[in-house]
Amino acid sequence: QVQIVESGGGLVQPGESLRLSCEVRGVYVTAYAMGWFRQSRGQERELVARIMPDGGTFYADSVEGRFTISRDRSKNTVYLQMNSLTVPDSSVYYCNTFYSGINYWGQGTQVAVSS
Repeated sequence: QVQIVESGGGLVQPGESLRLSCEVRGVYVTAYAMGWFRQSRGQERELVARIMPDGGTFYADSVEGRFTISRDRSKNTVYLQMNSLTVPDSSVYYCNTFYSGINYWGQGTQVAVSS
């Protein structure tokens, strides 16, 4: 069974940084595509960044150049480094993987950017 636990969210001011962590059990983070999504109240969940098994990455236009997705094989953990945060980045961030025909999600971690 796949288990995903996100952490690292919090309240920051515009321009500051946060690093989100996604600890995964049940699958290797290097064997499957891992993604970070976010969802604000009343809005659809959107893909923020994804890292493929070969290390290739994808970023949404809105975060390109500010966010970096990475993974640590030894810790089986995926990270999302978020720099130059803006108010529109405020959301609940979810980690995701698709394994054996099932989408797995964590419980989410709240990011709030406010002055």
